[in-house]
Amino acid sequence: MDEVRIEPFEKGGRTYWRVRLGQRGLTFQEELAARTFAAQLHLRMGWLREGDGPKKE
Repeated sequence: MDEVRIEPFEKGGRTYWRVRLGQRGLTFQEELAARTFAAQLHLRMGWLREGDGPKKE
């Protein structure tokens, strides 16, 4: 599987942050939001790789 990446880019004089996983990406206006989303995505992809998924009670 691909890894989660954060890529900054400029558009219209503003800096945006794109979180990518393979071909798919999501764009954020704030770096903190992008990093938070990327961290959650990284954790969930780790669960999927383990094959367990999140534990349900």
